[in-house]
Amino acid sequence: MAVIFYLVNIFVPPLMGDITLPGINLNAGTLVGTIALIFTAIFLIRALADGLVLSDILTDIFVKRLGIKEERSPRRAARDAIYIIVIILVTTALYPLINTLEQNIREPLSTATTYVALGMILVLIYDIGRILYRIVERKAESVADSLAKMADRRKNRE
Repeated sequence: MAVIFYLVNIFVPPLMGDITLPGINLNAGTLVGTIALIFTAIFLIRALADGLVLSDILTDIFVKRLGIKEERSPRRAARDAIYIIVIILVTTALYPLINTLEQNIREPLSTATTYVALGMILVLIYDIGRILYRIVERKAESVADSLAKMADRRKNRE
């Protein structure tokens, strides 16, 4: 998809030139880029749905191998990771549109977009860390319990 959109952005704007409608003067590159961005968003939404299904399956396999009974938290961590990728992609896709604005609007909007995306990513990373900490803590407790039972059995044998 990326190669196709790259080729479209290279070949179509020189062929079209500028588009002039009554009261509107559009650069063909901006128009083609915006249309490509819309198609990319549609593709991303479909890929995200498939990614969530795959992450659920992989998380189930991973959770079963670790011996963890609760499945909601690891699934949420996997979804948080996918949301981080989506936030990065959406933020990156917004920059060409923001760069078409005037200078006095472009810089504050660009900065605000960066900080909002960074804030959302930090919250999701914190949530992933908290979930992983709980998983490791439960696994460590079960290992400690099994080691304590083994020590008790050895004491009883002696």
